[in-house]
Amino acid sequence: MKRSWTDISELRKRWGDSLLTVLTALIMIMMFVIAPLQALGLFEFQIFELLLALFLVGGVFLMSGSAIAVAAMLVALAMIVTGGVLRLRSPSIIDLNLFAGSWLIVGITLAVTVARATFAPGRVTYHRVIGAVLLYLSVAVIFSALYTFIGTLLPNAFSGMKMEDSPALANQMIYFSFMTLTTTGYGDVAPLHPIARSLCNLEAIFGQLYPATLLARLVTLEITHSDQDS
Repeated sequence: MKRSWTDISELRKRWGDSLLTVLTALIMIMMFVIAPLQALGLFEFQIFELLLALFLVGGVFLMSGSAIAVAAMLVALAMIVTGGVLRLRSPSIIDLNLFAGSWLIVGITLAVTVARATFAPGRVTYHRVIGAVLLYLSVAVIFSALYTFIGTLLPNAFSGMKMEDSPALANQMIYFSFMTLTTTGYGDVAPLHPIARSLCNLEAIFGQLYPATLLARLVTLEITHSDQDS
């Protein structure tokens, strides 16, 4: 067992930064390729989503080395599978909450793991810059899950978006979350309930402040590392 943890630690040191880029590619494929294809009714792409989720769990484990992080991701994976089975048998609001809960766990676990790796002391590499993008994407995932919870509890919380158990809903939530995060606001979907609006305000503020604080932190790390080398 001790030998196994030593091997994992060596893999983490060797591939830790590279995993940031790999995980970014995985989450982008899941959000911008798999989710839209599912929204078109292509059910078989849910299998690809599960496979990518397995790779995501493995990547988080190698990057964090934390049993808690892996356990959280496995719980999220089990919730996704359960939600998929229930959707096939009898679609209901329970499925939506299972999917939302799973992606909330994934988003939070991924955000914490990536933040620790991206903003750790040391040289700012290309992979760390990509990791900062991954953290940004993780925040969008977290808010997508929160919007789903609000929508299921308060059916009229959003205009222009129906809260029903459908593969298309995930794509709609991702779309709305990124519209809010980037303050694009096309106007086709809007929050109506005060709690929904409060969440939107919070995400929009984060979306505006993140680039500035990110750049400041990365520049500080690079300057600190350069001073140590000189």
